[in-house]
Amino acid sequence: MIKLSDVTENLALYIDSVSGQKHLRTTCLHRSGSLLYEFWVGEYVPHPTYLSLQIDHHRHIHLEPEFLQYLNHSCDPNVYVDVTHHEIICLRDIEENEEVTFFYPSTEWDMEQAFDCGCRSANCLGEIKGAMHLEEHVLARYKFTPHIMEKLHGTAPEQRPVNEPKH
Repeated sequence: MIKLSDVTENLALYIDSVSGQKHLRTTCLHRSGSLLYEFWVGEYVPHPTYLSLQIDHHRHIHLEPEFLQYLNHSCDPNVYVDVTHHEIICLRDIEENEEVTFFYPSTEWDMEQAFDCGCRSANCLGEIKGAMHLEEHVLARYKFTPHIMEKLHGTAPEQRPVNEPKH
């Protein structure tokens, strides 16, 4: 693991020397419930992409600052991306030099590009495809954005039940 740069006073960008994957790590302790970082809309994108974030039922964005694209997935996340307030909030204490991760299905209903998770967490779900593909017993483990909660509870416009594929 090689440190590329400090991106803020409390976050640094690293690259894994084996995989070449970039990721964010903390440079100091962050307490549970605290604000890790505020973000803003870099641009609205017409269709979801590998780097976009779903902020409501029909809108996706690219995050600013740009280094937030390296906020990776984990099935045992340590932050929540609050799309309502444009904040990244610590779900638990995050130790110095710990990778910062969030649960992609917490914001994404049906991901543009599914992937095999490599988080190695005891709770690892394997293939990550979005919230609509999660089993009912898994949902209680995670905090979801309001638009995902609406879909999970059947109160969203154009609702599809959990696990029903789109046609």
